[in-house]
Amino acid sequence: MIDILLVPIVLVIILVMLHSYFGMEILKRGIIFTDLAIAQFAALGSSISLGYFHEEHFYLLTLSFALFSAFLIAFASTRKLHLEAFIGILYVLGASGIMMVLSHSAEGMEHFKSLLASDILFTPPMEVAKSAVIYAFIAIALYFIYPKLSGFLKELLFFSLLAITVTSSVSLAGVFVVFVLLIAPPFVALSLNFKKPLLGSFIFGWFFSISAITISYFYDLPTGYSVVFLGAFLTALVVLAASKKALEN
Repeated sequence: MIDILLVPIVLVIILVMLHSYFGMEILKRGIIFTDLAIAQFAALGSSISLGYFHEEHFYLLTLSFALFSAFLIAFASTRKLHLEAFIGILYVLGASGIMMVLSHSAEGMEHFKSLLASDILFTPPMEVAKSAVIYAFIAIALYFIYPKLSGFLKELLFFSLLAITVTSSVSLAGVFVVFVLLIAPPFVALSLNFKKPLLGSFIFGWFFSISAITISYFYDLPTGYSVVFLGAFLTALVVLAASKKALEN
């Protein structure tokens, strides 16, 4: 059992740490669906690779589409428009594009399901190691380069690094898993007013993701969807319990 669970647990520990940071920044900006939009464009790139190129140029297409959406969001953030609405349009554009590309593929729906939430229980250790190296470089860029920039360049670097992160994460875990790991941990940490919200995000994210992996193993449930369900369920409960009643007019 330990041999099977060790790799996915190491994977979610890494994913939670980097994604919680990005999620905290996204919540501060008030653009919640940014990661979903970028993830959908990354998934669109991988779908095009599957549908038209027999999975050739997989990473290149996935990353290119993710970076393109990141550039659009970074540019839009410097304009006077309803940014959340624009990001929502990008999301449905990517989602509809995926369905159109995969509509004539015999393996289309299976690929679509794995794009939403992969069975991370059987993730190859080498893939986890490759992603860990990528995430390490992203963390270095966020720590040393990002604070020194300003304006459009700062936004472009942030969303580009998010796009690279999402590209690796979607291929490993799926769109829904990426979203819940990005938003749920910081959402809970901020709602509970932790003195160290990022550390609180790590703890909550590790708790529900490792619990979901263990439950999915013993009850033969799809691992990715188990992580999404438990993370979303616990987040909804905690946030509602911690919230105050809205003032009546």
